[in-house]
Amino acid sequence: MRNPVFISILLLVLIAIDFYIYQVLKHLLQGSGAGVRTGVSLIYWTFCIVSLGSFILFPYLSNPYFRQYIFSMSMGWMFTQLLMSLVFLIDDIRRGTFWTLGKITSYTGAQFINTENGIPRSTFLSWLGVGMASSLFFSLIYGFGNKYNYRVIKKSVALKGLPSAFKGFKIVHISDIHSGSLKDQAAVQKGIDLIMKQQPDLVLFTGDLVNDRATEMHDWMHVFNQIKAPHGVFSTLGNHDYGDYVQWDSVQAKQQNLEDLKQVHANLGWRLLMNENVKIEKEGAYIQLVGIENWGAKARFPKYGKMDKAMNGLHSDDPIILMSHDPSHWEAEVIPKYPQVQLMLAGHTHGMQFGLENPYFKWSPVQWVYKQWAGIYKTGEQQLYVNRGFGFLGYPGRVGILPEITLLELV
Repeated sequence: MRNPVFISILLLVLIAIDFYIYQVLKHLLQGSGAGVRTGVSLIYWTFCIVSLGSFILFPYLSNPYFRQYIFSMSMGWMFTQLLMSLVFLIDDIRRGTFWTLGKITSYTGAQFINTENGIPRSTFLSWLGVGMASSLFFSLIYGFGNKYNYRVIKKSVALKGLPSAFKGFKIVHISDIHSGSLKDQAAVQKGIDLIMKQQPDLVLFTGDLVNDRATEMHDWMHVFNQIKAPHGVFSTLGNHDYGDYVQWDSVQAKQQNLEDLKQVHANLGWRLLMNENVKIEKEGAYIQLVGIENWGAKARFPKYGKMDKAMNGLHSDDPIILMSHDPSHWEAEVIPKYPQVQLMLAGHTHGMQFGLENPYFKWSPVQWVYKQWAGIYKTGEQQLYVNRGFGFLGYPGRVGILPEITLLELV
């Protein structure tokens, strides 16, 4: 249940921010015509009222897809306002500092300072704040169109002692489908077709098939069961697959949901690895595949995975590939305790579905939480690949960090 006192205080803060920004906008537009000022005011207050109204009404909206977009646009507008407010606040601190210095001392270091008439607001900083915040907001709106814009990222991965039979062996790695967020089957089908176009020898899925409930897959079985490979499709569970983030009627209902999800994997033709390992054979040679349940080093994520059980019985001479949903597992347990694991595959971060990437540079706010958050990482002879996710969660879009299908070629 929501705390009404907290909600009331939060609404008052948001309304105060609305008026604070409006005062700056009025200053910036004071030289414009009456029509421009009126138009900007109407647009601004429309966004403010819609955002606040959505915040209040959100718990009463039943359609999950409508809720998704309403929530994202409201949060996007709030982040836009916070960014503007931050820049405006920097300018106000500058003005306040100069005003105080002018009053307390005989400071006259700049001709534009006149403590009797006040310190003028910086037009440059004000427009900078508006520009930065507007870019953020419209980028988020633009990102709605990228949520099904799948791309294939191809990587060659060198494994020590790789049998010659596996040289050139192609593995498609996907993660974080989040079927409860998907809606456009035709768009998702293009992603499935792109997976199969790679002609993989093996397909590996590293968790978060659903947002919370196994029933989310009912309308998607005929789509995802098309994923096939000569050496099989193997999967693991992610943190969302356990149903930990919803309220269940009973412990038994939650447990049944997990059993139902396991059956979904089986019905798809995927071999779900639950703290266990299998051998992948080709021409009498082997690579060893390990799959564990979710294990997150961050305090709020569960540690269901049992590496000691999953690694039991492995032959030390064959290359080992580990499927583990959360990349924080790599430095926390895999590197210090299991040096025989040559390659770990993970997902989980989605690259936050927001960032910047080019051949020379990549950035996302998620890197402040996860050291390894997208792409390939190496420590000694051990490697980690973090997939950016096939689906999406929360924000129904992607800005800069596109949905990913990874093609790994063993060399």
